[in-house]
Amino acid sequence: MNRPIAITNDSDLTKLRAGDAVEFSGVAYTARDAAHKRFVAALDAGKPLPVELRGAAIYYAGPTPARKGEIIGSCGPTTSARMDDYAPRLLDLGLKIMIGKGKRSPEVLDAVRRNGAVYLIAVGGAAALIKSRITACEEVAYPDLGCEAVRRLTFDHLPLLVAIDSLGNNILS
Repeated sequence: MNRPIAITNDSDLTKLRAGDAVEFSGVAYTARDAAHKRFVAALDAGKPLPVELRGAAIYYAGPTPARKGEIIGSCGPTTSARMDDYAPRLLDLGLKIMIGKGKRSPEVLDAVRRNGAVYLIAVGGAAALIKSRITACEEVAYPDLGCEAVRRLTFDHLPLLVAIDSLGNNILS
């Protein structure tokens, strides 16, 4: 088996192909549907977003609180389709990587292709493995949302699979 491809910058994204095994190291923001709804409401109101999306990665997860001495609690992926109404707009603003699980809508597929982004899938039920790859966690927005608050996570070699590449090839269709 080939060693997974490391994602270290935007130019790496154009080299990825649907079905590639990858390792993600770097920053990703957690955001589920409640945070996405607030992102779009802020944009509609002409307000800035609480995080810079240009070149960013969003991980569709709502981590549980950390136990004493831990960085983060359980942090498995949530169903990505719940963000499909919001994702094209965020991709058009420069979002480059989405991490979650499950199929995406044709509108998201078109936006991924249009913006040279990628959709990566994590293994559902692998929250312990994912948690072990998180080296830092900081709450950055919407603390009233509890586990759905936006957090800035730093990952070290998180194993993922490319579901949709920047050309729009899709292993889930």
